[in-house]
Amino acid sequence: MDPKDRQIIRALQRDGRMTNQDLAAEVNLSPSPCLRRLRNLEASGAIRGYSVNVDARAYGLPVNVFVRVSLEKHTEDVVQHFENQVRAIDEVLECYVMTGVSDYLLRVVVADLDDYEKFVRKRLHPIGGIGSIDTSFAYGTVKKAGVYPAID
Repeated sequence: MDPKDRQIIRALQRDGRMTNQDLAAEVNLSPSPCLRRLRNLEASGAIRGYSVNVDARAYGLPVNVFVRVSLEKHTEDVVQHFENQVRAIDEVLECYVMTGVSDYLLRVVVADLDDYEKFVRKRLHPIGGIGSIDTSFAYGTVKKAGVYPAID
């Protein structure tokens, strides 16, 4: 991937609905080479798809929760089971394998504290094999970027 491809990606991260004409103008290419580069980025998997940025409060899920999970055991079966179950839970928007004290960091969205309690009791606990759950509630957002930084 070269700097021009990164420019295209950054422009689309800012506005995924822009036309090829507008994209070409923003990255200083003519439309045909710009479209060719875009199709190559899509075909290679560098661009995996397009999505919409939604206001969580307007959608009805204003509570952003960060959940640190440690497993009791780290056998292949336990890890695979946990990861497969987490992938199937809609409230979990992101799940990262972590270094440090916790094994996983989940970003969960819920409507309120009661909804979070239901999430833990009905969705997380039934997975089994969990040694500890540590929860932090985000009460504000300082920055949420959807555009990668430029790379030289």
